[in-house]
Amino acid sequence: MQKRHRNRSMYFHELAETSTKYFIPYITQFKQLSNECRILEIGCGDGGNLFPFAKIGCYTLGIDISKERISDAQRFFKDYKVKGDFIATDIFLLKNYTTRFDIIICHDVIEHISNKQRLMSLLGEFLSNDGIIFISFPPWQMPFGGHQQICQNKILSHLPFVHLLPKLLYRLLLKLFGENDGCIKELLSIKETKTTIELFERVLKSIRKFNIVDRTLWLVNPHYEQKFHLNPLRQWTLLSDIPLLRNVYTTSVWYLLNHKLTSKQK
Repeated sequence: MQKRHRNRSMYFHELAETSTKYFIPYITQFKQLSNECRILEIGCGDGGNLFPFAKIGCYTLGIDISKERISDAQRFFKDYKVKGDFIATDIFLLKNYTTRFDIIICHDVIEHISNKQRLMSLLGEFLSNDGIIFISFPPWQMPFGGHQQICQNKILSHLPFVHLLPKLLYRLLLKLFGENDGCIKELLSIKETKTTIELFERVLKSIRKFNIVDRTLWLVNPHYEQKFHLNPLRQWTLLSDIPLLRNVYTTSVWYLLNHKLTSKQK
């Protein structure tokens, strides 16, 4: 496991910095922020992505299935005297929630979800009529598309492309390196979803709820500035137009979506 995954305060601040420098400027090209904006993050973890939104006065709600991560988020926000609400639950189990959000963030989450159609349909129900959804994820074939950086073993957590091994070999390798059953289960579940750019866009097409307002492919993920001190770099056109290449060389793909309005809404 890399240091930032053990040191939650470090990880919180890294995400908050990336959100401040890159997520907010990207989102505000398409949606103006104000203290009346309502921001929802699915899979919020420790709340780092939401922190800069809350600091400028937006209402923020973070939802995560991990009670431990939600507890960390509540503690960090309290320590810095910033308001924010957090709920520890599976998003699919959240019932009778009527608030609609101006911005929904789903950062490095959708690649963990097997039923992507259900998730995207649910996000549409939480989104206000003129709201936007910010989705980002690492395509499956990129060097760390399997999230093996969460492994406890230092060598394994730094091995690129290991997630592309056949399932039986991958499971055996994880066991040989001493990973616990919980970690193995999570990594194999990500392997089952194998979320590529093409798969995600097929999901969007199948549910017919959203327009793609923007898609940005990153050769060097903006978060790598905090993690590895690398300057962010967008993909150039040649790579972004070739499916196999763009999945291998895209370390993060960002989408901004809005509702496809019905004739009544128009």
